[in-house]
Amino acid sequence: QVQLAESGGGLVQAGGSQSLSCAASGRTLTFTATAWFRQAPGKEREFVAAINWSGQITNYADSVKGRFTMSRDSAKNTVSLQMNSLKSEDTAVYYCAAGSSRPSPRESEYRYWGQGTQVTVSS
Repeated sequence: QVQLAESGGGLVQAGGSQSLSCAASGRTLTFTATAWFRQAPGKEREFVAAINWSGQITNYADSVKGRFTMSRDSAKNTVSLQMNSLKSEDTAVYYCAAGSSRPSPRESEYRYWGQGTQVTVSS
């Protein structure tokens, strides 16, 4: 059974905006922190943003601070990543992860993962 599923990826021009969503099945997001990671071609997977179980605390990578905003909708059991002022270096496959006890930047702390969605920023 698929527990996390990303959507919203696609092609966007540099300077534009795009919003990603992560939908959870079952109780995978209940009382757990959720995060976004990304992997660009030829690069290692890196931390992007995380949010705690209540949505009150967020954690962002320095590279996206001021441009990306993460939020959660508990009623719909989803989390989102609003990406503004996109740059070519934001091009990557974006992954949703959940199951951590805290909004950690460490990949190993997340138990559940989605399949990823491609975001391509043209310039």
